[in-house]
Amino acid sequence: MRYFFYTFGDESVPTPPPTPELMEEMGKFMAEAVANGSMVATGGMGPTAMGAKVRRQGDEYTVTDGPFAEAKELIGGWALMDLPDHDAAVEIAKRFLAIAGEGESRFRPVFGPEDADPTLDA
Repeated sequence: MRYFFYTFGDESVPTPPPTPELMEEMGKFMAEAVANGSMVATGGMGPTAMGAKVRRQGDEYTVTDGPFAEAKELIGGWALMDLPDHDAAVEIAKRFLAIAGEGESRFRPVFGPEDADPTLDA
């Protein structure tokens, strides 16, 4: 099963650059995940000022360029990992936070075509 992990950031709070020690520990964590095949993709999110919001109501589309002042929680970083089950995903989140420090990491399962119910074929 694939799991999408994400962390939160706050654009109003300056983030200091990571320490060399943090970069080394995170590098080991990522190298292990790549080597064992669980890391599918990962990255950091750009600021909301570089993004846009697209809404649809009926046949009308509205595009609003960032930044988004009303945003309360912003995704700061993400990873897509292939793991055996929910318990393994919990352990990965704990390991990540043990390196990254205090904060919150959330994950959700990602469903693909292989997860479709074969009885739904029409």
